[in-house]
Amino acid sequence: MARNDLAKAKDAKKDEFYTQLADIEKELRHYTEHFRGKVVFCNCDDPYESNFFKYFAMNFNHLGLKRLIATCYNGSPVQGNELLLQFDTDNPEEPKKIAYKIEISEVHDANGDGAIDLADVRYLLQNDKNAISILKGNGDFRSEECIELLKEADIVVTNPPFSLFREYLSQLDEYGKHFIIIGNVNAISYKESFRLIKEDKMWLGASIHSGDREFQVPEGYPLNAAGCRVDEHGRKFIRVKGVRWFTNLDYKERHEDLILYKSYNPEEYPKYDNYDAINIDKTADIPCDYDGAMGVPITFLDKYNPEQFEIEALGIVGSCNFTCMKKMEILDKEGKSTGKFTINAKGTLYRKFNPKVDKVPAFKDVQTGELYQSIYARVIIRKKQ
Repeated sequence: MARNDLAKAKDAKKDEFYTQLADIEKELRHYTEHFRGKVVFCNCDDPYESNFFKYFAMNFNHLGLKRLIATCYNGSPVQGNELLLQFDTDNPEEPKKIAYKIEISEVHDANGDGAIDLADVRYLLQNDKNAISILKGNGDFRSEECIELLKEADIVVTNPPFSLFREYLSQLDEYGKHFIIIGNVNAISYKESFRLIKEDKMWLGASIHSGDREFQVPEGYPLNAAGCRVDEHGRKFIRVKGVRWFTNLDYKERHEDLILYKSYNPEEYPKYDNYDAINIDKTADIPCDYDGAMGVPITFLDKYNPEQFEIEALGIVGSCNFTCMKKMEILDKEGKSTGKFTINAKGTLYRKFNPKVDKVPAFKDVQTGELYQSIYARVIIRKKQ
C-alpha cells in the first residue's frame, strides 16, 4: 500500500506543489460574483510560479477587484521566467530569493493590443515601482507583516503549504476570512477542518470530486511515481490523487438535492454494535426512507447539501474487511486525538499500525517501510425533515 503524494509531501515538508492555471480557472468561475469590489490576498504566492497571481492579475478588471495582494516566501525553489522581476540588490541574478509584496489596484492595456494579458501584467510590475516592495521578514504567512495584510483582505485564495494546512486553516478561521484553498482530501479528518465542515463554515469546492490533478514541482523533486513528466522547458510535473478545493464561499451547485432511490432493509444496512447508526458503503446507496443516523463514506461530502442533511460526527470503522456489526470510533468525541491518518482518493482511511493494540492486518508502505492498517472513514449524517 502506497500513500498518496500530498500526504507524503506533508510528512517530508516538501510543500512546493504549484497549481495549474486550468484547474484554478475551473474552480474560480463558480465564485465570480463574490470578487467584485473585494481585496484578494494570495499569501503563499510568488509571481515567479504562482498561477493564482497570474489568474487574478489577468482577470483583475473582469472580476472587478478592488485590490490584489501577493506575498512571496523567500527562497522560492522554482526558476520562473514568465514574470522576471529585478531588484536593486547585491545579487541581482537571484531576485527570487527575496521575500517581497506585490500590490495592484489597477491593470490596463499597457501594450495597446486590446486585451489584458500576461504581457500587460509583466509591464506593470517592471515599470510601476509602487507595485512591488521588499518585505522586512521572510514572507511567512504567520509573520506579523503578513498577518497585517491578511487583516486588510476580504478573500484569501492560494495553495497553502501542505505540511502547515492545519495551522493555515486555523489562522483563516481566527481572522474570519473568506477563502478558496486547495489541499489533500486527508484534511477532512483533521479536527480543525471537520469542526468547520460540521458547523457549515467550510465545504468542498465545486470542480474536483474525484480523480487526480497535475502540479508543477521544483527541479530537485524526485519523479518516482506514476504520472510524472518533464515538459519541453525542463519543468517537472506530477499527478496527485486525493485533491480537493476547500472554501466558505457559497455556490449554487452545493444546494442541489442528492436524489435518493433505494429503500431501507436491515440486511443491506447493518448497524454498528456500539453506535446507533447504519453503515452505508456508497453515497448512492443512502436510503430514501430511513431517518436515523447513517455512516457514509467521506466522499459523501462531494454531494453534501446542508438543506438536505446534517452532519453529526466523523468516525472510523477499524476493519480491513468491513461487513457488519463493527465498532465505530468517533474522532471528534471530547476532542480526543485518535492518531495519524491518511485518506486516499477513494475515501479509504489508513492509520499507523500499533502492534500492541491493533489486531487487524497491517500493510507496509513500499516507500517508507512503515506499517499501516486500512480502516474506513465514515461521516455520521441524518436527513433533515
